[in-house]
Amino acid sequence: MPQPRPSTALAGLKVLDLTRVRAGPTCVRVFADFGADVIKVESPPGLDPNENMSGPRLGYDMQNLHRNKRSLALNLKTPEGKAILMKLVDEADLVVENFRPDVKERLGLDFETLHARNPRLILVSISGFGQSGPYRTRAGFDQIAQGMGGMMSVTGLPGQGPVRAGIALADSSAGLYGAVGALVALQERAVSGKGQWVQTSLLEAQIAMMDFQAARYLVEGSVPPQSGNDHPYQTPMGVYRTRDGAINLGVGGEEQWRSFCRAIGRPEWGADARYDSTEKRFARRPELRELIEEIFAAADSADWLEAMERNSVPAGPIYAVDEMFEDPQVRHLGIAKPVSHPELGDIRLIGQPVTLSRTPADVATPTPAAGAHNDEILADLGYDEAGLARLRADGVI
Repeated sequence: MPQPRPSTALAGLKVLDLTRVRAGPTCVRVFADFGADVIKVESPPGLDPNENMSGPRLGYDMQNLHRNKRSLALNLKTPEGKAILMKLVDEADLVVENFRPDVKERLGLDFETLHARNPRLILVSISGFGQSGPYRTRAGFDQIAQGMGGMMSVTGLPGQGPVRAGIALADSSAGLYGAVGALVALQERAVSGKGQWVQTSLLEAQIAMMDFQAARYLVEGSVPPQSGNDHPYQTPMGVYRTRDGAINLGVGGEEQWRSFCRAIGRPEWGADARYDSTEKRFARRPELRELIEEIFAAADSADWLEAMERNSVPAGPIYAVDEMFEDPQVRHLGIAKPVSHPELGDIRLIGQPVTLSRTPADVATPTPAAGAHNDEILADLGYDEAGLARLRADGVI
């Protein structure tokens, strides 16, 4: 396998990764994939009882979250381990952490302490519920944030009861919002010369991801209900059964409605007074669904997708994950990135879903073993062979 080349977009940027699980690593992965020097600071193997919260080291989740990093296994419960971390802080541009706020303060990793050592430092803190307020010390997990952030109340079939998303929506979005905040702070630092504290939380990120559903309540006072696979206010937009399965339809306006009617051989519906506006179609959604699915039952999904494409009607298949990666457009986009792992062999991981024309992201190196880069990182801090041996003997690394 050809060796991928690391991006140069963020070369020269030094990032300390003190995160675990998903939200924090998702944030740091943006910087690692775009070429920053990311040092993952973690406990030596066997020291942290929660070290496998993201699964085994060689498992798919750890491999996907922690590629393109260097690993420093450091015992922060020892005075010298803490001193080494602070030496790294002195040289860092970013520190990313997702400790509970009270834990961070107890460890002396609060913004005031770090900023006093390195005024240019940007600290990115990702928590469950925020750095202040009545829930600040609560442990936060994705599903809890999905429930509190309203997402589970609008997901699922009408009357079904709360349903979680099939992905870690709050975790992943909090990580991405944290990365956006860090990039904004870096740009501002280029002007002011000063670092600052970037904060986000699973709860805030989940509420932000509610977007138009949350705005619907704030602006109109309307509490959105569950809509199942249907769009909350457009019809026909959702999942429709065919002879051999189902497809997604996205008919969003009057011209698209008329095109859809031609595609299914019912051009007269385009001028039918019962269906000639979004509001009328929405009011007759059950009736329309029955009529459409009766027509769709006469042909397979592939046939209907071809008919929709010919008439410029938005539609698409509904894939399982294996089918998704075999789609010709997905293959063309190249979002499944190959990397060679010393134990796992040639594997593929999920790439960044944004492309830069000159300095694109890439997966250049796999997730390292814990402490794989101890010697080179500590040598840069001035430790010689004797010093490294002493740190090992003392349980610091």
